[in-house]
Amino acid sequence: MVYAPHLAIGQAQRAVEIRRYAVGQVQQGVAVDKAFFYVINNHSLTKHDKKDGRQVAAWQDSTGLLKHMNSGLVRGNTLICTHSNYPDVPMTSSIELFDTRTLRHVDTHSFGLMPGSVTWADFYRGHWWVAFANYSNKASAEGRDNRWTMLVKYTPDWKAVESWTFPAPVLQAFSPYSTSGGSWGPDGLLYCTGHDKPELYVLKLPDRGSVLQYVKTIPTVSEGQAFAFDRSVTGTLVLYGITRKGNEVIVSEIR
Repeated sequence: MVYAPHLAIGQAQRAVEIRRYAVGQVQQGVAVDKAFFYVINNHSLTKHDKKDGRQVAAWQDSTGLLKHMNSGLVRGNTLICTHSNYPDVPMTSSIELFDTRTLRHVDTHSFGLMPGSVTWADFYRGHWWVAFANYSNKASAEGRDNRWTMLVKYTPDWKAVESWTFPAPVLQAFSPYSTSGGSWGPDGLLYCTGHDKPELYVLKLPDRGSVLQYVKTIPTVSEGQAFAFDRSVTGTLVLYGITRKGNEVIVSEIR
């Protein structure tokens, strides 16, 4: 695996596996709350008990309107999923909302045409933080490569207020894809994954300028794609990730 000279693996931290769950299918990512985790596929969801991984609910899009759900975030009784029309162009994206108790689809927010596909969203310090991905292997379609990937900060009513690009060495690690998962940690740092490498890229907002600042890389057990921190656990950083090869959800602790 090749890295830029200044994109070093963090020696002090790594993800240590706690357990893993075999599920019927996992394509895109996972979300988690106090009692359950939620598997996100292109146009379906499943809900599982954290105690034993047993599936307790499922949802399947019957409209044909959803093409590529990407990631999920639980807030209260709402599962917030990002969605795009990837790999189609021009790129369109939306946020799809589900009731965590039943997995019933309850609402939508459309971004429409944007300069990238929404891959993940998080709510942190009173704002939405949304990643719009671009792909180097799709550059010929719209004239952009993954250097156009950006993080946008929105007010709670979806008014954009600021945006940042990703640092070059992290984009090189993502290449030819882009960021697939992201979440703010309790330490105020931003943790991101790429498409398939078993790594977390830790970033922070810059003191000046428009490029996120690289902090370190943490090796993980799960591969890239969308992940979730278990925020019901305090005092440690517990990560829910996936591996598509074995259709498994992997739980690990960052130590």
